[in-house]
Amino acid sequence: MNEPRRPDPEPLKTNDTLTILVGTALWAVALVVVLVVRPATTWPVWTWTCVAGIGLGLFGLLYVRRRDSRRQRL
Repeated sequence: MNEPRRPDPEPLKTNDTLTILVGTALWAVALVVVLVVRPATTWPVWTWTCVAGIGLGLFGLLYVRRRDSRRQRL
């Protein structure tokens, strides 16, 4: 019952920039689809949702690139 604790595994190495770029591109595709289909009653809500997704993706990209450049300097 009192077994010693196993060591924590090493963190996975991921490509955060690629992940954010793919997500942002998907929001951009969704925005194009919304602008093409545009149901009259829900169009503004979905448009701003897509725009917010793109904006947050760009912010995340900036954040991750700055974080990575700071890590390389250390």
